[in-house]
Amino acid sequence: MAKASGDRLGLFGRAAVGSFALAVVLCGVMPLPYAAAWPWLVASALVHSLYNIGLLAAYRLGDFNQTYPLARGLGPLVVAVVAAAFLGEPLPPLPLAGVIIIAGAIAVLGLTPWQRIAHNRRAVLAAVLTGLTIATYTLVDGVGVRRSGTPIGYLAWMIALHCGTMILAWLALRKWRPSDPDNQAGWKVGLLAGVMSMGAYGLVLWAQAHGALAAVAALRESSVVVAAILGAVLFREPMGKSRIAASAAVAAGVVLLALSG
Repeated sequence: MAKASGDRLGLFGRAAVGSFALAVVLCGVMPLPYAAAWPWLVASALVHSLYNIGLLAAYRLGDFNQTYPLARGLGPLVVAVVAAAFLGEPLPPLPLAGVIIIAGAIAVLGLTPWQRIAHNRRAVLAAVLTGLTIATYTLVDGVGVRRSGTPIGYLAWMIALHCGTMILAWLALRKWRPSDPDNQAGWKVGLLAGVMSMGAYGLVLWAQAHGALAAVAALRESSVVVAAILGAVLFREPMGKSRIAASAAVAAGVVLLALSG
C-alpha cells in the first residue's frame, strides 16, 4: 500500500490514526502492563518511529522487491546473535540452520541484480538502517512483552505511545493535516493499513512471549517471498531465476524452523 501510494506520508498518517484509535480502546479494557515492562515499552515506541521514517525513505528511493527484503533480512541474523549472546537463547542446530538459510536467501533477494545496488546505494543504505531498527525493536519487545504480564496490553500501550505522540507529532511538523481536502481520499485504505499493521504485530508479540526470539524473527521475515512476488506482479519489478531460487530457499528455511518445533 505504501509503495503504491502517491501520498505515502498521508497514508502513514491515516494508518497511524487507525492504529491509535484501536490502541486507545484496547488500553481501556486490557490490564495495565507491569512496571518492569514500561522502559522497554517506551523504547520500543521510539524505535518504531525511526523504523517508519526509514521505511518511507527506502520505499521512496528504491524498488519494493529489493528494499523490503533488505530491510527485513538483517533482523533474523542480528536477533539470533544477540539473543544467544545476551538473552540466553541459543538455537539448536536445525532451527539455527533455518535462520541462516532464511537470512542468506533474503540477502540474495535484496542484493540481486547487483547493477540495481551499484546505481542506487542510497536506497540500500536506507533499507539497511531500517533493518537495524527492525532487529532493535524485535529484541526490545521480546524482553518487554515477557515482563508485561499482558501481551495485548503491551501492544496497545506501545502503539498508543508510538502513533499518538511520535508519528503524529512528526507528521504535524511536516505540515500534514487529516482535515486538508487533498487528504480526504484514501481514508479507508489508510485505516485498513493501520488495523492490519497492529493486528500483525500483535501476533508477533504473542509469538515472542511464547517462543525463541530468533525463530520468531526468521519466520516473520518469510513475508519477503510474498513481497518479491507482489513487486514483480504489481509493480513490474525484475524477478530473475536467482530471486525465484532465493524465495524457495526462504520457504525451505521456514520448514526447518517448523520441524524444530
